[in-house]
Amino acid sequence: MAEPKKLFIKTYGCQMNVYDSERMAEALGTQGYVETSTPDDADMILLNTCHIREKAAEKVYSELGRFKRLKAEKPDLKIGVAGCVAQAEGAEIMRRQPMVDLVVGPQSYHRLPELEARARAGQKALDTDFPEEDKFEHLKARPKARRGPTAFLTVQEGCDKFCAFCVVPYTRGAEVSRPVDRVITEARDLVERGVREITLLGQNVNAYHGAGPDGGDWSLARLIWELDKVDGLERIRFTTSHPNDMDEALIEAHGTCAKLMPYLHLPVQAGSDKILKRMNRAHTAESYLRLIERIRAARPDILISGDFIVGFPEETEADFQATMDLVEEVRYGTAYSFKYSTRPGTPAAERDQVPEAEKTERLHRLQALLGTQQRAAQDAMVGKTVGVLFEREGRLAGQMVGKSDHLHAVHVADCPAPVGTLAQVRIVSSSTNSLAGALVG
Repeated sequence: MAEPKKLFIKTYGCQMNVYDSERMAEALGTQGYVETSTPDDADMILLNTCHIREKAAEKVYSELGRFKRLKAEKPDLKIGVAGCVAQAEGAEIMRRQPMVDLVVGPQSYHRLPELEARARAGQKALDTDFPEEDKFEHLKARPKARRGPTAFLTVQEGCDKFCAFCVVPYTRGAEVSRPVDRVITEARDLVERGVREITLLGQNVNAYHGAGPDGGDWSLARLIWELDKVDGLERIRFTTSHPNDMDEALIEAHGTCAKLMPYLHLPVQAGSDKILKRMNRAHTAESYLRLIERIRAARPDILISGDFIVGFPEETEADFQATMDLVEEVRYGTAYSFKYSTRPGTPAAERDQVPEAEKTERLHRLQALLGTQQRAAQDAMVGKTVGVLFEREGRLAGQMVGKSDHLHAVHVADCPAPVGTLAQVRIVSSSTNSLAGALVG
């Protein structure tokens, strides 16, 4: 029997890319590939790229340059670029790096087997279409191998919001939601393989409007209640949300659905109405704050997470102070903050830019405030009892590590509970990025 070919996938960026990489590995598994942890012994290297960060394309070209030696030593090695940079750059990748054999966009990875076959035949394989067929349906059934206790499940892709700073509508396409029955089938399959917590993914996941078995379009809240019925599924999360799609049914679900965890990532991006309008966010600081009030009324212990862009074009010190004021009022449990960087082809790239030094100074101030709030949220957990799903062994003998209901990292010493156990843990101390606890009972 022929030895299996080895596949090395490097994943950049968001959780959806992690999910996509798993599906690409499964698609290529039908061609006899097994994954390897190093590019050195790979028969195919696949970079699953992200276009969100600054100079994303240049970083991919730099990474490809590091594989030139491997390609020279192993001429049969195939190198592919997938994901959002592949979608944005297309054939330009092969022009700049002729050693690349395959380029595939995020909506076409179900076509990887035929693209790989073309590459093996010595042809250049390029597919950056937005095909009409459902890529999820065209993938082979997953092997029934055991999984870890947590998993991502993509339910929605694409974006119709067209924020002035963002390339997602151009790289992922228009908003599309997967049918309810296919989501439920995949969730049940994951649970059969050992998964106890599922995070539903989408560029605008709360804009989900998948076709239901009753013939109508279902909201994310209704999908969550259907997943609540899946035996063995203990926890449900979702990310990433847009404030304008946070409807009352979803808010209510946070207060009434026991499996829906008390954690919500709800990006606001800025606290200045002028900047929000220039971003094309279609909400105001006030509407966001009132939304947070309603969410906390439904679930008082919910931990709110957010995203912020500092130094957006034309941002003044007063605009930035409005962001700081909003952060003070919301009290985030965790947040992600970045300096604005231009994305070619987006409206904001053509506007007057804030000096880099000002962006850096503002980012430091914002991160200091967010860091203080994050530590306060963690410290407030000391003395409380929380649910913890153990995901792996810790670095110390007998130590287990998992995530709390609020997504805090928790480690427990001398813990007899195996991976996959959902246990009650009393939090005894808080450190910079984690909590320490002891099993209850």
